[in-house]
Formats: sequence, C-alpha cells, structure tokens
Amino acid sequence: MNESRSADLCKVPAITLGFWIIKILATTFGETAGDTVSMSWLGETTATAGQGGLDGYLVGTAIFLSLLVGLVMAQIRARTFHPLLYWTTIIASTTAGTTMADFATRSIGIGYPGGSLLLLGMVLASLWIWYRAMGSINVADIHAPRAELFYWVTITMSQTLGTALGDWLADGPLGYLGAAAVFGAALSVLALLYWQTAISRVALFWAAFILTRPLGATVGDFLDKPMASGGLELSRAMASAVLIAAIILLVLFTPQRTSSRESPLAE
Repeated sequence: MNESRSADLCKVPAITLGFWIIKILATTFGETAGDTVSMSWLGETTATAGQGGLDGYLVGTAIFLSLLVGLVMAQIRARTFHPLLYWTTIIASTTAGTTMADFATRSIGIGYPGGSLLLLGMVLASLWIWYRAMGSINVADIHAPRAELFYWVTITMSQTLGTALGDWLADGPLGYLGAAAVFGAALSVLALLYWQTAISRVALFWAAFILTRPLGATVGDFLDKPMASGGLELSRAMASAVLIAAIILLVLFTPQRTSSRESPLAE
C-alpha cells in the first residue's frame, strides 16, 4: 500500500477516557504475561549460566518481538481501523516491552538507572527521527504507512522505558503500591495540565502514554510478586487471564472511533 492511497486512512483510536482505561489494563497485562513467559515458563535462564543456557528474558523478547512484528505488519496493511487488531498490537508491544526492559536492566547488568536512561534516549531519538521525517508526531496525523511504522516503534520503546521506570521505583522503599501511587499522581498532574494550561497536547499525550506503562507495571507486579516482596502472590497465568478478559470486553463494548484533526489531541 503506498502512502498516497492511504492518505485518508487513520487506524489509531481517538484519545478518550476509554482509550486510557484499556491502555492501563493492557500495560498491566503486559507485565503479568511477560513475567509468565520469561520467569514462570522459561525461568530467568533456561539453564544455569555455567551450562551455557539461554537467558529467559532474551528468549521471551525474541518470542514477543516476533509476534509484535507480525501484528504491526498486519496493522499497517489493514485498510480500515480494526479495534481488536489495534489493541492486540498494543498488548504485544507492552509484553515485548516487559521482556526487553528486564533484559536491559537485569541480563545486561546496567541496572534500573542505566536501563531507564538508555531507553529514555531511545524514545527521544525515535520521536526526533519521526518528527524530522514526517513533520509531526501527533497521532491524529497518522495516515500513511511510514507514519504508522514510526508510531509503533515509538510506542514499543515507550513501553520498554515505562517498564524500567516502574521496576526502578518499585524496587525502592515505596514498594509496588507506593510506586503505583506516584505514577497515578503524575498522571493526575498531566490531566490537570491538559485541562488548565495551553501546554502542547502532543507532548502531554506522549508523557501520559509513557507513564501509564509504569503504572500498569507496578500494579502487575503487585498482583503476582511474592508476599515477602510486597505483592499478593497471585497466579501470573490467572491474573493475565482475568486482565485479558476485561480488555476484550472493554474493546468490544466501548465505542471505538478513529483519531482525527478534530480530536482533543490536535493542536
């Protein structure tokens, strides 16, 4: 599909309250599902390091990235907006973000601060390259395959950054619930800035998009981590099943419309 033929298409949903609710649930699911594969099923390593085993986070990343690439290709090739396809791709990006962040901060050994700074640089670089190439990073302007590709790369990087930020804060004295409260408060501040100031809506969107990820990550960790670590120690698979059921119901029964220049995100 060439860009001229797709100029009138927009396959990104409008930014509504429903969008943010589904996004937070998707990021929470991404944490529990990513941990289910990389930690529960594969283990932190598929064998001990001394036996030359593969890293569970690396294997999980390969699995989820492969799935994500296929879904992004399907999303770009689609001729109309398909809510289930879009949100499935979002879920794949947030799940891949979980395993990629864990690989960067734990397996590589650069820790949460180093991983967060590295990923922040990647997100900013992605946004800058996107802006230089297309002239806009407003999701209401995504009407061509190349813009869609930039969109999904940036989203995946932001999901990965959000995971690292969530793990970094939750690993300190605040714990999972305290970290979730901090990110929830930060999102509330962004909402106030949206309604009470003239700050760029595009900048606020990307800030909120990044911060919903650590909120979901900390809530997901609270659900499935051991009680000794401050979690509820629920079954990762069960928590993931409940979350995906809630997401499907919301996607099916929440009105879904595409973004436009008249949407609240437009400058």
